[in-house]
Amino acid sequence: MTVKTANSSKPRKKENPTGETRTFDKATYLRWFKDMLLMRRFEEKAGQLYTQQKFGGFCHLYIGQEAILAGLSTAMGKEDRIITAYRDHAHPLMLGTPAKEVMAELYGRITGSSKGKGGSMHFFDKKRNLFGGHGIVGAQIAMGAGIAFADKYRGGDQVTYCFMGDGAVRQGILHETFNMAMIWKLPVVFVIENNDYAMGTSVERTSNVHDLYKLGLSYEMPAAPVNGMRCEDVHNAFSDAAAHVRGQRSLPPGNKDVQVQGTQHERPRQLPHQGGGGGLQAPRPVGGCTQEVAGRKMGHGSTTGEDGR
Repeated sequence: MTVKTANSSKPRKKENPTGETRTFDKATYLRWFKDMLLMRRFEEKAGQLYTQQKFGGFCHLYIGQEAILAGLSTAMGKEDRIITAYRDHAHPLMLGTPAKEVMAELYGRITGSSKGKGGSMHFFDKKRNLFGGHGIVGAQIAMGAGIAFADKYRGGDQVTYCFMGDGAVRQGILHETFNMAMIWKLPVVFVIENNDYAMGTSVERTSNVHDLYKLGLSYEMPAAPVNGMRCEDVHNAFSDAAAHVRGQRSLPPGNKDVQVQGTQHERPRQLPHQGGGGGLQAPRPVGGCTQEVAGRKMGHGSTTGEDGR
């Protein structure tokens, strides 16, 4: 869904696929902006410290993907669950884990959110229902379905949001999990954060299916592409998916699992496309939210950095 940006002091109205009109007020935009700016500044500092060899291991940054978690933060329920792969620094920050604990975990200190035993790829926060941070590519896909199965077995109303990158969808466990999730009608939303290049290889070179959300359609799983640069679009998509999973709203073809494909890029960079020139454009999730805030006369200038991202 494409929505033009309007410079207006009135609340923005967004249409979603169900036809419902949603209005986002100033407080929501400010929350999105603050959340994204925290994620961005934290990741910039983490990248700087990593290159200075202040902490070891691997370091996968979430720069350019902040709007996905910001949009989810206003759509998810308090008891909903999140599980993700190893690009996971921003998830605890969005859920409210203090930034000091997140940074301490990177340094391997006991004051870290996983007592310093997990590091960059294994964040965990039981109190906030964050179930990882997983370093094995695709491992969290089956585990996310397992968490959803447990909630359903206990009669709970929770929804599990299972994140994966575009590189993980080539794992065979995805197809097994999709099939079982649809057979058992599990309360899970699978989220493909597609930055087009995974860890460095383009989707066009590794997958015959380029529109990755279509992978769910073979299991009759409702699926749709979502603009991962816009908090509004992400919020609407997650809200509709959660309502569908809980049986409050029907999305075609009427089953309980929903796959959402984000369409964002990790960070500005130039990588060759197979069979063509050009490169990726700089992501602007934070800058887009700044324009909304400025349009509402809520502040002056930009605090997102020189490039306005």
